[in-house]
Amino acid sequence: MSVRDALYERVQEAGAEAFLVSAPANVRYLSGFSSPEDGVVVLLPERTILITDGRYLAQADEESTVEVVIARPWQEWLAATLQGVRLAVEADHMTLATYEQLSQELGHCPVRVSGLVEGHRLIKYEVEIAHLRRAAEITDAAFDHILEVIRPGIQEVEISLELERHMRLCGADSSSFDPIVASGPRSAMPHGRASQRVLRTGELVTLDFGAVVSGYHSDMTRTLALGKISAQHTALYDAVLTTQTEAIAAVVPGARGAELDRLARDRLAEQGLAEYFAHSLGHGVGLQIHEGPRLSQRFDDLLMPGMVITIEPGVYIPGDVGVRIEDLLAVTQEGTEVLSKSEKGLIQL
Repeated sequence: MSVRDALYERVQEAGAEAFLVSAPANVRYLSGFSSPEDGVVVLLPERTILITDGRYLAQADEESTVEVVIARPWQEWLAATLQGVRLAVEADHMTLATYEQLSQELGHCPVRVSGLVEGHRLIKYEVEIAHLRRAAEITDAAFDHILEVIRPGIQEVEISLELERHMRLCGADSSSFDPIVASGPRSAMPHGRASQRVLRTGELVTLDFGAVVSGYHSDMTRTLALGKISAQHTALYDAVLTTQTEAIAAVVPGARGAELDRLARDRLAEQGLAEYFAHSLGHGVGLQIHEGPRLSQRFDDLLMPGMVITIEPGVYIPGDVGVRIEDLLAVTQEGTEVLSKSEKGLIQL
């Protein structure tokens, strides 16, 4: 059964005859349209339609894998087309204002559904994994390049800009997110965006960044030492690296996200560091930088071949230091393919 047929069957089970897809990642997944923020997809009994506006006439004709309709605003076209047809909408994305407008124009309150398209996106096709593999290759190339740039006296923001520049030159559509560059005490911030702080000898610097290729994101973190660091900070690094290595080794089809997260916490607890592990072990990656499955204490997601995930334990001691090491992995029938190839042993610059 095709994705389209499977989705339409779920829509019918929910009591609707048409499905409006408005979440950008889902629009791109179903249509191939690379400007999904300016389009919606509608599943009808015999048709799948991308609706966008006149600015994208040539682009939509070139990119879309489904029928294209040019209409602005799309709500009016939808209301005129769906007279007497029960509509389902993505509750997790649609605003209340749009929902109320559609209710008025359609003469009924659309059925609210959640997670229908996201469920299909969990398992990647080989072409999707190929895009993710290429994005990881570009990320690795940017890391190799930045090792020649980083030095004491340079600002964090200079490193961030250089990472983005190099990834674009290597063929990335864009960065997966604003690169995290956090040095010295700022490395204790898991999401420490690059600042004007100047890097100094004897401290650690964390780099978290990724590239986008054909809409698919990579995600990798490395922590580096600027010159000689303290024995305590070296021990922290070794603890995180050992934890990450063991967690990756435990990734196999049938493993559960909560079990892997617990394994990592147990290993850090043995070093007295569990309280400083402030986030989950990992997450799915694809058309969004954070998507299912989740490797977390709060979710028991089952890993299956075709899923692409991160493994990223970290230790963050406020006012002192932080260490995180993150790789991108594809779950395979045999275990895993590690897509991130960059060196993980402690690099001292």
